Amino acid sequence: MVIILGADHAGWRLKNKIKDRLSEKGITVKDLGTNSDTSVDYPDYGKAVGQAVAAGEGELGILVCGSGIGLSIAANKVKGIRAALCTDATMGRLAREHNDANVLVLGERITGELLALDIAEAFLSANFLGGRHQRRVDKINALDED
Repeated sequence: MVIILGADHAGWRLKNKIKDRLSEKGITVKDLGTNSDTSVDYPDYGKAVGQAVAAGEGELGILVCGSGIGLSIAANKVKGIRAALCTDATMGRLAREHNDANVLVLGERITGELLALDIAEAFLSANFLGGRHQRRVDKINALDED
């Protein structure tokens, strides 16, 4: 499994903690930055991670900014991306199971490190359930064409 990571200046510390945890678990990580608190434009990272996931460079992506809102909006502008801003592990699991989310978004200023690691684990360990949820995901995907 390859996970694509990205963050802006407000989320790079948590991104690096997630990167370390995933690496400890033997998961390959492709880190698209940033790696300092020097101000950057978050849409650039939402686009980069979204495009990498959509192109199949990794199975899933994780983005981190201050609140998670900006990167969630930016990533969802990329065709084929279903980014979910999650604030607890149940949301992380359900984002995958019900919505087939392919990018998890977290807010470093909102979610503590241990909780964020739990959310990431729940997101990465869950699988899309299909069934009645497939019809809804198909409708979401159709919005890319509108």
